[in-house]
Amino acid sequence: MSKKVVVICGTGVCTSTVVMGKLKAFLQEKGLNVNLTQSKVSDVMNRASDYDLIISTTAVPSTIGTKVINAVPVLTGVGKEKFFAELEAALKE
Repeated sequence: MSKKVVVICGTGVCTSTVVMGKLKAFLQEKGLNVNLTQSKVSDVMNRASDYDLIISTTAVPSTIGTKVINAVPVLTGVGKEKFFAELEAALKE
């Protein structure tokens, strides 16, 4: 069964779209089957448990029980290798 992953940003439009594109390319390259969706942080707050992993370019409250990975390195390029290594490890758990 594939993991359910949501990519979020403040509005669900701009930075999450950039990250989605890069994630899709990474997942395809690695051959990882993931159910990937895009949203905004306010929409996910009450549905976080619906996902196995949250990828976010914005602050997410620590009360969320789902694992969150900060995606800012994907946008800046600084630390993106660490981000992708953490993502791959989380998807294989």
